Amino acid sequence: QVQLVESGGGLVQPGESLRLSCVASGIIFRGYTMGWYRQTPGKQRELVATLTSGGVTNYADSVKGRFTISRDNAKNTVYLQMNSLEPEDTAAYYCNAYKRSTTMLEYKYWGQGTQVTVSS
Repeated sequence: QVQLVESGGGLVQPGESLRLSCVASGIIFRGYTMGWYRQTPGKQRELVATLTSGGVTNYADSVKGRFTISRDNAKNTVYLQMNSLEPEDTAAYYCNAYKRSTTMLEYKYWGQGTQVTVSS
């Protein structure tokens, strides 16, 4: 059974930092592209950052220069370091694991989400 468990969310003031963690189980972690997405009520879930198994990163323009995604394959964990947080970053943050096999089958898994609230 695949599980992605996020942690690290909370309430912070503008300008402060948070680090989110996501521990994966039930998958061969190093073979997956790991990502963070976020969603606010009434809006579609949007990409925040992804990190491939080969180390290639991709960031939403709104978080470039402030957020950093990283992974520790030995711990089956992906992180999202969020600095200079803004009220617009308030959302539920979801961990994602994605892989496309050599036979073009897609595997996609989601965590349960962790809330980040940025408010003074």
